[in-house]
Amino acid sequence: MDNLIQFAYIISAALFIYGLKQLGSPATARRGNMISSTGMLVAIVAALLDQGIVDYQWIVIGVVIGGAIGAFVARTVEMTSMPEMVALFNGFGGMASLLVGLAAMSPTAATFTLVTIVLSILIGGVTFTGSLVAYGKLSERMTSAPIMFAKQQMVNGAIVAGIVISALLFINFPDTGFWLFLVVVLSLAFGVMVVIPIGGADMPVVISLLNSYSGLAACAAGFAVDNNILIVAGSLVGASGIILTQIMCKAMNRSLTNVLFSGFGSGVQETTEVEGEIKPISVEDAYYVLEAASSVAVIPGYGMAVAQAQHVVKELMELLEENGAEVNFGIHPVAGRMPGHMNVLLAEADVPYDQLLEMDDINPRMETVDVAIVIGANDVVNPAAREVESSPIYGMPVINVDSARTVFVLKRSMASGFAGIENPLFYKDNTRMLFGDAKESIGGLIREFS
Repeated sequence: MDNLIQFAYIISAALFIYGLKQLGSPATARRGNMISSTGMLVAIVAALLDQGIVDYQWIVIGVVIGGAIGAFVARTVEMTSMPEMVALFNGFGGMASLLVGLAAMSPTAATFTLVTIVLSILIGGVTFTGSLVAYGKLSERMTSAPIMFAKQQMVNGAIVAGIVISALLFINFPDTGFWLFLVVVLSLAFGVMVVIPIGGADMPVVISLLNSYSGLAACAAGFAVDNNILIVAGSLVGASGIILTQIMCKAMNRSLTNVLFSGFGSGVQETTEVEGEIKPISVEDAYYVLEAASSVAVIPGYGMAVAQAQHVVKELMELLEENGAEVNFGIHPVAGRMPGHMNVLLAEADVPYDQLLEMDDINPRMETVDVAIVIGANDVVNPAAREVESSPIYGMPVINVDSARTVFVLKRSMASGFAGIENPLFYKDNTRMLFGDAKESIGGLIREFS
C-alpha cells in the first residue's frame, strides 16, 4: 500500500506540473485547471489513505459544505469581484496552513519540525490577514490609498523582533504554548501592517505576492506534517507566485521593495499642469470614424469589468471585422485589479486568443492604428509615464495609445484612475472622450453599425 501511495503522489506532482504549464496560455488554461484539479483529487485520496483515517464522517461533511459554498460562489460572483475573490482564496489558503501547523504541534517534535511549524504559522498568518486587507482595498470597503503613520517602520520592526524572539523561545521550550500563541497573534498583526501601506494601484502585485505566500505556507506545512505532495504543491505555487510578482513589477518599472514600502500615491505628486482641452464626441460621430477605419486597437481596463461590457465589445469587434477592419486587443500586464484580469474577461466573451496582444506586441503597431478604443483603462495608457518626470508613474511602461491616429476614451466622467493621477491623454489633440457607461456607449455603436 505504501508504494501505491507514493506512486499516487508522483502522479499528482506530474499532473500539477503539467497543469501549471497549460495555464501559461489562454488557449489551454481551462484544460490546465482541470488537470491540476485532478492531481489535487488524487493527492487528497492518497493522503487520506497514507494517514490511515477510518472515520470519514467529518471529511464528507467538509467536502459537502465546501463544495456547496464553492459552487454557489462560482455561479454568483460577478467578474468585477474576481480580484476580491482571489484575495480571499489566498487568505483561506494561508489560514489552512496556519491551522495545519497548529495541529502538527507536539512538545516531543524534533527541532526541524518545530521550525517548520513556526514558518507555516508565520507565513500563513501574514497571508490570511494581508489578504483580508487586500480584499478590503479591492472591494473599497476600506480606503484604497496607502495607510501610513509616524514611526510605522519602527512598529513593524518591533513586531518582527517579537516574532523572532517568540519563535526562538517556542523552539527551545515547546512545552510552553504561550510563545506559539504569541507567534500566531504577531503574525496576524504583521499581515495587516505589511499590506495597509500599499496603494490600490499596486494591488495586482500584492495579489500575486500573497499567492506566493500561500504556497510557501503550504510548503512549510508539508514539512511540518511530513507530506511530500504538500511540499511539492506548495513549492510550485510559491515559485509561480514569485515569478508572476516579478513580471508585475517589471511591467510597472518598479522593484518589489518599492511596491511594498514606498506608500505609492502618498508622497511625491506631479506638479506639471495638463495643457489642452477635453473634446467630447457623440456615439454617432464615433461611428463615422470607426466605419472608415481599417485598423482598430481595443485597450481594456477595469472600467470594462465594472460595466460588464466584454460581450458587447466582442460584438463590436465582429462588426468591425465584417466592415473590413483589423481588430486587436492590447493587454497591459497590470490592467485591472489582478494579474490576467482582462484576459479572463475577454475569454469569457470568447474573444480569439490570437487577438489578445501583450503590451510589447501592440506598441510597435500603434502608429499604424487608425482608432484606439480605450475602455475604462487609465493608468496603463497614461503618457505621463513617459513625459512627466514628477509623476509617480514616471518610467512605467504603458501602452502608447496616443500614437494612434485617433483615440476614443470611454469613461463615465473625468475622474482619475485607481492610482489617482491626472492623465494628459484626455487632452491630446487626437483624443476624443466618449462619456457614459461603456456598455451603453458600445451598444450605441453597435446599433449604428446595424
